[in-house]
Amino acid sequence: MNNWSKPQVDSRFALVDGLRIHYKLAGDGPAVMLLHGSASSLQGFEQVAALLAKSFTVIRPDLSGFGLTGPRPDGDYRIETYVSTLARFMDALQIKKYSVVGNSLGGNVAWNMALEHPERLNGIVLINATGYPEKSLPSGMRLARNPLLRPLLRLWLPRRATERNLKSIVGSTSTIVNGEMVDRVHGLMSLPGNRSAFIDFVNTDQKDRSKEIHKILVPTLVLRSARVDGQHFSSDIINHQELIHNDGGHLLPEEDPVWVAGAVEKFLQSLADPKQQLVGAKS
Repeated sequence: MNNWSKPQVDSRFALVDGLRIHYKLAGDGPAVMLLHGSASSLQGFEQVAALLAKSFTVIRPDLSGFGLTGPRPDGDYRIETYVSTLARFMDALQIKKYSVVGNSLGGNVAWNMALEHPERLNGIVLINATGYPEKSLPSGMRLARNPLLRPLLRLWLPRRATERNLKSIVGSTSTIVNGEMVDRVHGLMSLPGNRSAFIDFVNTDQKDRSKEIHKILVPTLVLRSARVDGQHFSSDIINHQELIHNDGGHLLPEEDPVWVAGAVEKFLQSLADPKQQLVGAKS
């Protein structure tokens, strides 16, 4: 059994909503929670977490339906359910105030947390986040929405399809999609229940809250790859800063962890300095 498919020495578990949530915790300082995207796991933030742990207490959960947390018993993969479960997860860890950094789906959850629990959050970082209805879908999600393919995909997903999907969502010059990464992503997706959970998540009728994004007052950092479309967070969120990565794809935390960690650290440290203003800042 490979290292990615079983708990590690630093693995921890918390029982929340009938889920045995797998997570890792490292570092010391202000708390920051890192949320991965769909069909991924906490390992997608491995290098970013190692860098941030020098200055922060870094919490990385496997979201329900993914990684070693696995599927929800009730099959509920609505964004609002992720939000409520993660709020109770942080309660279980006795962490009352924190920041949230989310990639893709994790970013969607992060900005919804800013709407539902603004009093709990110091700031949020949205990395190629989702949540706007016009955002294009990667090939893997389009396949999972095909009613003819869904029953087959619940039983079998070829490794080649995982590799092809990963290559389609990273930057054109990226070299991170290698055998080890494909084995990790494909192996975790193949754990009992995870493939069906992903299909259930993709086919969940999510509530469109994009028209509420302008209500977010929590300080926000938007990290966006130039090639990623369908994002208007920097237009809708008043208290924001935006940084654009010219070469990256959808998986910025793995494609350029030093750039992501540096941007996140500078942003989070600025929140402790009232003299620094974020409103409308771009670079």
